[in-house]
Amino acid sequence: MTLVIRPALDPADMAQIEDLQREVWPGSETDVVPLHLLLTVAQNGGIVLVASEGEQVVGFVMGFLGTDQDSPNRVAMARLKHSSHMLGVHPDYRNRGVGLELKRAQRQAVIDQGIRLVTWTYDPLMSVNAHLNIHRLGAVSRTYKREVYGPMRDELNQGLHSDRLQVDWWVTSNRVESRLQSSRPPLDLAHYLSAGAQRLNSAGLGEDGLARPGESSETPTENLALVEIPPDFQKLKRADLGLAAEWRALTRVIFENAFARGYVVTDFVHLKGEKFPRSYYVLSLGEATLG
Repeated sequence: MTLVIRPALDPADMAQIEDLQREVWPGSETDVVPLHLLLTVAQNGGIVLVASEGEQVVGFVMGFLGTDQDSPNRVAMARLKHSSHMLGVHPDYRNRGVGLELKRAQRQAVIDQGIRLVTWTYDPLMSVNAHLNIHRLGAVSRTYKREVYGPMRDELNQGLHSDRLQVDWWVTSNRVESRLQSSRPPLDLAHYLSAGAQRLNSAGLGEDGLARPGESSETPTENLALVEIPPDFQKLKRADLGLAAEWRALTRVIFENAFARGYVVTDFVHLKGEKFPRSYYVLSLGEATLG
């Protein structure tokens, strides 16, 4: 596979991005970002990049200029950020590093604009996305948002509250640089447990082979805390929508309580067990400014 990451600037590219959205998020034509809007974003300070193999667009990332809402009294220029809205990879090209390369290219384009902060949201129960966003890219999160989009109609999201984590990606920080360069050996669950990390919840395995969230969670009190999520939320959701809703309700409470106490999501760990893989967020206390 020879992939080329490049800016998308012409209608032919945007038409392929339209089609690609239907492959990535099937089931809702209304939610497809149209060609004319993609062009407008790309031509007015936003960033639209594609990953292509030959003439075929197999992935894209799209975002636009925005302002950080943490300091609303400051002038807009001082709060400038890049709001990354969509990242999609064709199903046939997943697990090949396409998303990572698109984000690398997006980072460089943002740095070239003189911007140091990129934000976006994603479903906190999606283990694959958490691994990319938090572990590989070095983004952090301290913001949980309920019902960001209201009821959603595409097949990946319909039937559940559209809760999201907002991530902050400080693209010029040492944290991000070290993660992208893999200059720091990754920490696994044993490292965090030996450092005194507190498990805030613990999943069990049902007879159907699906992860169960448990009935309660702990209040974080240690410097490090662990939040467990299902290893494959889409598979779980397809099998049992009610169980998926239980996971949403429990983790909503955990994240909101932890963030209110000053914790920040700083890492993600996935254990590839053959029978029962496990996935954990790592939360750190007192790292509210990581830029």
